Amino acid sequence: MKKFIPDCITSMNLLCGIIGVVFAFKGRPDIAFLLMLGGAAADFFDGFAARALDAYSDMGKELDSLSDLVTFGVLPSIMLYKLSCTCMFGESWICWIPLIVTVASGLRLAKFNVDERQSASFLGLPTPAAALLIGSLCYYVAADPACFLSTWCSGPVFIPLLSVCLSALLLSEVPMFSFKFHKEDGAALKSKRLAFAFIVLAAALVCVFCSLNWSVIILLSLTCYIVKNLVYAVFKI
Repeated sequence: MKKFIPDCITSMNLLCGIIGVVFAFKGRPDIAFLLMLGGAAADFFDGFAARALDAYSDMGKELDSLSDLVTFGVLPSIMLYKLSCTCMFGESWICWIPLIVTVASGLRLAKFNVDERQSASFLGLPTPAAALLIGSLCYYVAADPACFLSTWCSGPVFIPLLSVCLSALLLSEVPMFSFKFHKEDGAALKSKRLAFAFIVLAAALVCVFCSLNWSVIILLSLTCYIVKNLVYAVFKI
């Protein structure tokens, strides 16, 4: 029976994703984002359970990718699409551009499954990171419609540009450090993780002192994660 436990947890990821899509279409990005976070938690714990129970399987690997495509590919695309329609007070061809994130996420996940170079770190932006960045943006704009990001989202440039940039990062070969801990992790990787932990703490303090919505912590942290990795790649750190 223990072999089915990781698959059950993975199925919760898929369930969170598809229910999140329903709420996104209903115009409830707040609930959709919370479900995305629930899916992310399940995505973490299914791997943890598989390692702890030594219950790896080919079926589990495929189910994990399919679940991730829904929760971290389809759901964020729909949330960004609905945000674009809401902020622009109507639907136009521009609002459809965010759907390319789903395509890029599918290609990213397929590449990850067959790329043996990504066992200890990532090449390209991980799909959960891109999804959570989009989800936190949509949640924040819904929670604080008067924020400057709402103004940006109401224009014809910001959301399409964000969609294209994230899609390009998903498909890129930019090295991105992972949070999967291994015994052979080097000092440089550990220092990168420690630096990022301080960034998350700083983002939390900024939100507390500026009385910002909690979703800004995730938004700022993941933005810094992307910027840090791009700097590391440019300067070969």
